[in-house]
Amino acid sequence: MKHFHIILIVMTCLYAVAHFYLYQRLHLALAPSPTAKKFLLGAIILLAFSFIGGMILERTFSSPFSRAIYRFGVAWLPFVLYTLIALIAIDLVRFASYFFHFLPQFSVQATRLIAVGVAILIVGTVIYGHINARITKITNIPLRIHKNVEGKKNIRIAMVSDIHFGTIINRSWEDKLVKLLQVQNPDLIVFCGDIVDSDIAPVLRYNIGDHLQTLTPPFGFYAISGNHEHLDRNDSVRAYFKKINLPMLTDSVVTLANGIQIVGRNDRSSRMQRPLDSLMIHIDHSKPIIVLNHQPFDLGEAVEQGVDLHLSGHTHHGQLFPFNLITGALFELSWGYLQKGDTHFYVSSGYGTWGPNVRVGNRPEIVVFDVEFD
Repeated sequence: MKHFHIILIVMTCLYAVAHFYLYQRLHLALAPSPTAKKFLLGAIILLAFSFIGGMILERTFSSPFSRAIYRFGVAWLPFVLYTLIALIAIDLVRFASYFFHFLPQFSVQATRLIAVGVAILIVGTVIYGHINARITKITNIPLRIHKNVEGKKNIRIAMVSDIHFGTIINRSWEDKLVKLLQVQNPDLIVFCGDIVDSDIAPVLRYNIGDHLQTLTPPFGFYAISGNHEHLDRNDSVRAYFKKINLPMLTDSVVTLANGIQIVGRNDRSSRMQRPLDSLMIHIDHSKPIIVLNHQPFDLGEAVEQGVDLHLSGHTHHGQLFPFNLITGALFELSWGYLQKGDTHFYVSSGYGTWGPNVRVGNRPEIVVFDVEFD
């Protein structure tokens, strides 16, 4: 939790600096009158604090009012991001032109046209991202695992990660998820962490997640915690999963009727995640081994332990471009499929979103594995 507080402080400082830079650049570009200057400053402060204030209110005094403030605040975030990217790009070009003199002298009218064009591009990008975030892709992955199971020699596994049930990802998203999973008709469903967002209060208030109980795959469904499950009160989160009858695997192992062994890991943000080898002591390596691990770190560990299928989420594949460049640098596998040795890895981009309901540069997905055994 101390690590989280440090990250929160750093992100808050960056958030404040970003808005200060945005205000300064708009002030220079618009050259407002003293009255308009005060209005601009007030608007920037209001927009900046709508996200932070709404998040605090949702965590302390969750209500329809706090929900409205928070939704307004998160809707502002992608506009901030892409406005900053546009302004920084413009400043870098102007800086380079100062030395190399390649930009012509623009008239006032031409400058205004460029500003309008940039604004249209920003708004269009955010609108596209909002639409894109609501179009869930079904990713089909056929696999062959050279081990024996009892009964039929194939299984269909549906994987869902990073749902982020809460203020933004609400009951309608749950209903859509249930319908999509029913169409796929999986034998087993696994939820790979961040089922709920940072605050459990709106999830409980609107009974989000209850409909998951209508899913009846033959081999059941299992879940693990993600970092967001550890941001709120753990007792409330555990009670929620018990209420919706969703079995949580917390550094524990379950063996299915056909012999498949599922190892569910506690999230590393809990600071209590056990080493994988300690969970594999009583594992039967002649039978298939599936590991659910929210954050895709230390992939080599799974290879060393003879894991057959390792499933993760967490990254959202950046969610908003250009953050996918950062997740690509941080993780060996930021999204998609990878095979190392005899171990198959998949990192999902997730079903829901954190913060704004916007995705640029990636798609939300449900992953369906059609696995054949010897």
